[in-house]
Amino acid sequence: MQILLDGSLLHHTWVTLSEVLLGLLAGSCLATFLGYLLARSHTLEKILSPYLVASQAVPTIAIAPLLIIWFGSGMGSKVLICGLTVFFPILVNTILGFRSVPADLKDLMSSLHSSPWQRFKYLEIPAALPILFGGLRIGATLSVIGAVVGEFVGSDQGLGFLINVGRGQYDMPLVFAALFTLILLALCLYGTTLFLERAATPWKKKR
Repeated sequence: MQILLDGSLLHHTWVTLSEVLLGLLAGSCLATFLGYLLARSHTLEKILSPYLVASQAVPTIAIAPLLIIWFGSGMGSKVLICGLTVFFPILVNTILGFRSVPADLKDLMSSLHSSPWQRFKYLEIPAALPILFGGLRIGATLSVIGAVVGEFVGSDQGLGFLINVGRGQYDMPLVFAALFTLILLALCLYGTTLFLERAATPWKKKR
């Protein structure tokens, strides 16, 4: 196929991968930070939860055209769409993860006169990591969807753009090439996240 020989498929794949990685990084960092705050404060959760849930009632594909208009058709808007796509599932898992810390271990750390930083580093983070990585695995696959949605709405490069071009020209080989590349991309991201989880939680493997 021509797109394989001239390197254009690789170029468009790299564009989509860049959007996915940046969006996943931005969305997961913000979701983890806010999720930790909400996990520690029930009052803050009661205040913000209605707004966070309401934001999920609007499909990303419905607001994607607005984001393209406001932030342009460049990479920035695609990164934003990816970040919004992965934000909520990672946020929910972060809250669940930090609230799953056993109460008896918290009491033990308190009895040892540990500092807040020591409790965070040696207890809360290790206890929450499995659930945090569960949210990250979901976000890794959803981020690919977010990038493609943004490229569908307005872009001149990326795998979503290739699918649009192939659909408009009734070029089914081009569409399937882009689709299979997206699947491979999602599988690689999921596998990488799973590898990082196993490396960060060696005690799960021993158990």
